[in-house]
Amino acid sequence: MGKVVRQKKSSPEKSDGGEPVKLVPGITARLETAGRYFVFLGELFRCMFKRPFRFSQYIAEIEHLGLNSLFVIILSGGAMGMIISLQMIMILLDFQAEIGAGAAVAVAMSREISPIITSLMLIAKNGSAMAAELGTMRVTEQLDSLESMSISVEHYLVLPKVVASFLVFPLLTLLADMVASIGSYIVSVNLFNIESAGYLNYLFDFLSPRDVLMGLIKAAIMGVCVSTICCFTGLETSHGAKGVGDSTTRAVVASSVTILVADYLLTTIILRFIYL
Repeated sequence: MGKVVRQKKSSPEKSDGGEPVKLVPGITARLETAGRYFVFLGELFRCMFKRPFRFSQYIAEIEHLGLNSLFVIILSGGAMGMIISLQMIMILLDFQAEIGAGAAVAVAMSREISPIITSLMLIAKNGSAMAAELGTMRVTEQLDSLESMSISVEHYLVLPKVVASFLVFPLLTLLADMVASIGSYIVSVNLFNIESAGYLNYLFDFLSPRDVLMGLIKAAIMGVCVSTICCFTGLETSHGAKGVGDSTTRAVVASSVTILVADYLLTTIILRFIYL
């Protein structure tokens, strides 16, 4: 009988050339990017306590982020309030409870919709601009020049944007809450002839400061998430003008997904510790 020759199985971790086989290269790259992002956050936190404090840059970023975004937030907040009010009234008419539509809109906007819609609008308007600005500075070697002069890019360019986002996102969310309530009032009173006094009584009876606070906490955290992700993505830019476009796209997508995931996590935590 012939001798059975067993072939030696090659290790799945090694290729024929002796180098490790990358089974899922995309996962490795994403883990490396996540690691660099958390290192970036650590450096940013350290810069918060580092002098000099450039207050003029903070004020300029707050003005750019806040004042220049008022029209967008007023328009989107008012539209959302009117749309949700229409839908809510049509549902509550079946139960003859349409007078409570204003309260439902105010609570929904304060807790959930205003922080999300504000963040999405500011991602499109300002987050993309942050990524494009820093990405352009990276590919044109302006950031390299700053680093060669021992100027911290995180402290000089990124930190003012993050602090401004932390402060401005809640303020614009509060503005969206108020505009949405005004839009809901117009629809309810003028289109459906709901009694004005009853509408306002229901609104103030059901809307509590905790609802508003919940939205403001979410907005502040979302502001930090959006600004850090967009700035980090901009700093990671390479490959010229095409890289700037790719980085801007990645920043917008990553920020949008992050705030939706963060909204669920924050809602779970806040409802557990504040409402229960």
